Order: sequence, then structure tokens, then C-alpha cells
Amino acid sequence: MRHYGIAIAAALTLAASASAQQAVAPSKWGAADEIGAANYITPARVVEAAKLVKTGKTYSLGIIVDSKTPAYPPRSCSVSIVQPGQVGSAAGLGPTHTTYNDDILNCWIGIGTQIDGLGHIGVGDVYYNGNKWADFAAFDGLKKLGVEKIPPIVARGVVLDMTAHFKADPVPEGTAFNRAEIDAAAKAQGVEIREGDVVLFYTGWIKLIGKDDARYSKGEPGLGREGAKYLTSKGVVAIGADNWALEVIPFEKDAGVFEVHQIMLPHNGTYILENVDTSQLVADKGWEFLFVLGHSKYRGAVQGMINPIAIR
Repeated sequence: MRHYGIAIAAALTLAASASAQQAVAPSKWGAADEIGAANYITPARVVEAAKLVKTGKTYSLGIIVDSKTPAYPPRSCSVSIVQPGQVGSAAGLGPTHTTYNDDILNCWIGIGTQIDGLGHIGVGDVYYNGNKWADFAAFDGLKKLGVEKIPPIVARGVVLDMTAHFKADPVPEGTAFNRAEIDAAAKAQGVEIREGDVVLFYTGWIKLIGKDDARYSKGEPGLGREGAKYLTSKGVVAIGADNWALEVIPFEKDAGVFEVHQIMLPHNGTYILENVDTSQLVADKGWEFLFVLGHSKYRGAVQGMINPIAIR
């Protein structure tokens, strides 16, 4: 993946396609808004989503991360365990001889199952709600659009089984999901996509991790430009998939570099969820469910490593 990632990084310095280079419009939620499509989450919608819980079965949608987890270069992650010493006696609490372990993470946050915040991708130097890079981005953290601003995401979740639609598991790299494919998959499953939803795609791609990391990293099936515009027009809160970038790679013909990311984040304030493991949901035909996400609030971060939960 490294050679491919370097090529993408170089291309990011060039102009993307004309459609993506359209000016980032002000947010419909006002000039001060920093949460984008999370505004679609309302108490009434949370109550409705909670009614989807019938069995109480829970599903962890996050993957396990270690030093071997493939990720967009140069991202990596490692864990170090230290045992600083005893507590108790030294603290004057008696001869308890209590020992303890602490851990140190040396990780890029954008690895494993993750959420892309609104400060992650821009169009040129302009990000969500017209925020210019020079005005809010700093080495010690974003001054706006940081992930600590994202509220808890509790919503109706929908998963679309694209392996059934394309009759391939995994769906081949370079396969785009646009309006026709999205509508066909939803119709086959008997579900509809509504405002305030979280929409997830199952492609089988995540099963390549640890088996064929080279193929996993080089490309993927995923959301196309038309599909991104279609879903964001419906007012969904977030869109995710069981792959590393959500959008189709190689990119569609005439598409700009990570143009789907641009359509979603700066243009619409719609969150991106990556490496979401929906395999058990699909096995149980759990097409709709209560989706729950509470993330770590690192001030000024652009992404978050997450473990979303689905409840049926």
C-alpha cells in the first residue's frame, strides 16, 4: 500500500475534479456550527431508534488493532506495557504489595475502526462550513472541528449487504456503489434509508486483513460520487464500510483524489466510518438496528479510533 499511498499524497497537492472544487457552502445550521450532520440526531429520533431493540443482542463493530494492522501509510500503532512499581506500602497504606501495569500507546488515531471528523479533509484550504486551514489548524490540535465536538451518535443503523447484491464475497476492488446499487440492495433487504440514519456497507473486504494485507491495502470496493451525493441528500448522519477508506479505489473515471471524502466532510458535514465490522450483523440479517457510538474526546484531533455498537 505504501507506494499507492505516496502517489495519493502527491496527488492531493494538485487540483481535484471540477465538481469537488466547487466552493464549500456555509452550513445550513449556521456560521458557528461544528457538528454537521450530527444535527440530524434529535431526542425523538433516538427514541424511535431505541424501539428497534427486540432481542437485546449486541454487536461490537470495531476490529482489534495491533502493530500488524494494515493502515494508510505511514500510520501504525503499538502498545507498550510498563510496571512502574508497587503501591500501598509506599503510600503508607500498609504492606499490600499491590503491583500494577500501565500502558502507553504510540498510535496514529486513524487506524483500525475509526471516525473521520469534519477537520480531516478539505477542498483546497477550505474545510467544513468555510473554515480555512490557516485559521484553525495547528500542530498542537485543531482550534475548530476537533473530534471532541462530535456528540454521541445514537441513531437508526442500516447495513447493506453488497456481497449479496454483486454475488461476490469480497466485492472486487474498484466496484462503485452509486444510487442504482444502493437502492437495489436496500429494496432486496426490505429497508429504506431515512434522514438521521447511519448507513453501513458490508463488502467482505475486512476479511482480507491478516490473510492478504497487500490486496486489502491496494484498493477496495466502495461508495462512488453519485452514491455519496445521494446519501448525503437524504440527510444521513454518517456512512461507513468494512474497508479502510469507505470510497471506491481505484477512484472512478474522472474523479478527484478522495472526492467522496470531499463530498461528505467539507461539503455536507457527513461523518465517515471506516473498517466497521458488520459481518455478524449480516450473518444474522440484522438489516436495521440501534447504532451507538461514544468516542474518546482528544481535543483538537481530526479522527477517532472507535468501537461502535449495534443492538437488535
